[in-house]
Amino acid sequence: METKRIYKPLTPIGYTEAMDILKMGNLEQQCLLPMQVGEYWVNAAEAQSICLSLLDSDNARVRAKAVLGLSYIARRHKKLDKRVVKPYLIRELRENEEFREEISYYVEDINLFLGWHIGEKQENRG
Repeated sequence: METKRIYKPLTPIGYTEAMDILKMGNLEQQCLLPMQVGEYWVNAAEAQSICLSLLDSDNARVRAKAVLGLSYIARRHKKLDKRVVKPYLIRELRENEEFREEISYYVEDINLFLGWHIGEKQENRG
């Protein structure tokens, strides 16, 4: 039986609500949060911080969506702190086996928007 996906537009989210989701949000909320902050927040550094917090999750799907959120920030703001972000991206490419293909696409987007080359050496080996 195939699951039918229902696409809904992202809704803007405020700082307090985002902090509440980080602390005690359910899986769906935590998966949407990085896209919401990446798409709507004016402050790229705060949005990046939320995504990095989610990259410390025990849940592989939440971490994959956090990388997607970083790609939203890269697209919208044309900046991320490479020194801070790069180790997380490399770790997810290496260790998040369940969502590796998706993460690879998100990192490709980040590379495209920011002129980076993260993960390209690994892909060229395979």
